[in-house]
Amino acid sequence: MTRNGIWFWPGAALFLAACLLMTQLVGNQYPFFAAYVILQFMVLAVAWSILGGYAGYVNFGTSAFFGIGVYTAVFLVKEFGAPLPVQIAVAAAIGALMGFALGLLTLRMQGIFFSIATIALTIVIETTITNWRYVGGAAGIQLQRPPVIEPFHSYVQLLFFVQALLVVLAIAISRFIHNSWIGRGLQALRDDELAAECTGVPTLRLKLVACVISGALMCAAGAPAAMYLQYADPASAFNLNYSVSVLAMSLIGGTAHWAGPVIGAILLGTTQQLLTVTISSEVNVLILGVMLVVFVVGAPEGIIGLVRRLRGWRGGGTT
Repeated sequence: MTRNGIWFWPGAALFLAACLLMTQLVGNQYPFFAAYVILQFMVLAVAWSILGGYAGYVNFGTSAFFGIGVYTAVFLVKEFGAPLPVQIAVAAAIGALMGFALGLLTLRMQGIFFSIATIALTIVIETTITNWRYVGGAAGIQLQRPPVIEPFHSYVQLLFFVQALLVVLAIAISRFIHNSWIGRGLQALRDDELAAECTGVPTLRLKLVACVISGALMCAAGAPAAMYLQYADPASAFNLNYSVSVLAMSLIGGTAHWAGPVIGAILLGTTQQLLTVTISSEVNVLILGVMLVVFVVGAPEGIIGLVRRLRGWRGGGTT
């Protein structure tokens, strides 16, 4: 195990312990509402980077997977009264199947054609859900939260801690991929897919693996959102802002390393929450666009790349 690997698990345990302690000490519920959104975007950004960062396939279908996660939970609650862990597990399984299907349908597509196909997927799924009256259709559906369980004092605290668990799971999977032969194969695919295939890299299989894992994590992140809002409608669940925000977070943090999307999600997610409280939620889109332009022009490799460049300059100056 590497030195970074040794520190990761104690750090993850400390993070979860801090989240649990926060639920016991903080009485105000707003910090949990805000932190839940930031953690949700961390999972989505890390999941996006597995396909969009490591493999270089820009995926605009985040909102499709997120929305399917939401409506999987809605269906399970309405039909079976399923508990939250079952909602998340089933949503992850459906997301994996969706990712596999997306991979099969778009195996030969590259660049802008793949991105357009993912947008089309979102439109098709949203239209289907809009016309499915059992889950509310275009009008949406109200949901009743079940009783909260100990040691949490409110259901929002429970959802906050569950999303923290999903963050640790997503980062652990992304780290494993980044440090394994899968990550090296995906990076070779991103640099030059034809050359990678000629040298024996199983590019088609790796793309399928990336699509499956990314889709499963995105759907799992979306499942708790149904109970978080206590309401679901197609326009909100399949909002394209999820796709744009997650892409921006990954690019701002840096897509070449698993920590990049985490940093980007924390930075941009926290900024958006502060702006929502102090100014207006409408300003979020403006700030997102400005930050994205600034980082694409000034630091195309994101914060991670910028830090590496500064370290390189500092190291060059001391030799």
